[in-house]
Formats: sequence, structure tokens, C-alpha cells
Amino acid sequence: MIALTINGERRDFEGPLTAAELIERLQLSGKRVALERNGQIVPRGTFPHERLAHGDRLEIVVAVGGG
Repeated sequence: MIALTINGERRDFEGPLTAAELIERLQLSGKRVALERNGQIVPRGTFPHERLAHGDRLEIVVAVGGG
């Protein structure tokens, strides 16, 4: 079990977990997502390899289109 703080809210997940797996579990797959981990931007291409750790602080922003 790992605890992550996502957009200011603590969430618990079965671990280990990559950024890509987290995005999938949050049902954000296929959306334009920006991820910041502990104050550092995580490049989208590294999501499958970016292992998250207990206590990580994440900010997730989903781009919304419209006019």
C-alpha cells in the first residue's frame, strides 16, 4: 500500500505503481494530462517508467478544450 497526495487530497493505492498506472486507475487514460511530482514536471513519455513512492505529492492537470 502506498499513500499519495493528489491535488491536495491523500489517496491510498496498492503498490508498486507507475505514473501511467495511476493515470489509468484515475480513469484519465487518453486525456491530455500534465503531471507534477514533488514539484518537478514529469515528461509524458516517462509515465510508464516513473515509479511512484509512498508519500509522493502529485499535481495532475487535465487539459479541457472548448470555445
